[in-house]
Amino acid sequence: MEREFLQPVHIDAFDVDDAWFQALSEILQHGHVYTITRGSYEGEKRLEFDFVTIRIKKPSHQIIPMIPEGMSIPAPTDMDYVQGYLHYLLTGTKTETEDYTYGERLVDAKVRIKDPSDPKGLAKDLPLNVNQVEEVINLYKTKGHGTNQAIMEIGMPSDIKLNDPPCLRLIDTRIRYGKLHFILYFRSWDLWGGFPSNIGGLQLVKQYMADEIGVDDGEIIAVSKGLHLYDYSWDLAKIRTNKTELVIK
Repeated sequence: MEREFLQPVHIDAFDVDDAWFQALSEILQHGHVYTITRGSYEGEKRLEFDFVTIRIKKPSHQIIPMIPEGMSIPAPTDMDYVQGYLHYLLTGTKTETEDYTYGERLVDAKVRIKDPSDPKGLAKDLPLNVNQVEEVINLYKTKGHGTNQAIMEIGMPSDIKLNDPPCLRLIDTRIRYGKLHFILYFRSWDLWGGFPSNIGGLQLVKQYMADEIGVDDGEIIAVSKGLHLYDYSWDLAKIRTNKTELVIK
């Protein structure tokens, strides 16, 4: 039977390992299968939540998911990779083939514009001279914790023209009850290959910022209308969650 309304899912988890396991279980039960008409793996099948919120109360407890001994599936990430991803998030380094990196948008944002003086109409990067991570830290340290303005933006209006626009768009922050919390929005998000490393790296960023501000480390609440599994990982998800079937909707 065809759905009439979106089916939001909420996951309340203790740590990242718990969040990932619950999300895998829920998407196999409540995900929507469709064919990708534009984006990564165009023409392939994708299993996706209509909308999901994931609350992780203690993300520092277990930063990466664990695969139980005896399961013949690879771990989705490891701490060496997450530590490298932290470098990616906190520096503006990018290659010539990259339109952007999350780190560039966070700490060394640039706007790419066409140079009217160039006869070939080539584009150049115009620095915005803002490090959002340091600005948020300084905002809390100098203006106090009672603000809703300490948000870091990844997305730009021009991203709609990119072949591969950023998946992570916003990192909102809040200090409440003596802790720094992150509220994340992903427009699209690979649950198997992306979620574990993304959350692990962002948790390390949050810990760094909390230390700099002088508060405790808090929760992560992630929101997405595009958290998904590509069809190549459906069997992996079933093995990890001990499920034998995928509920097609």
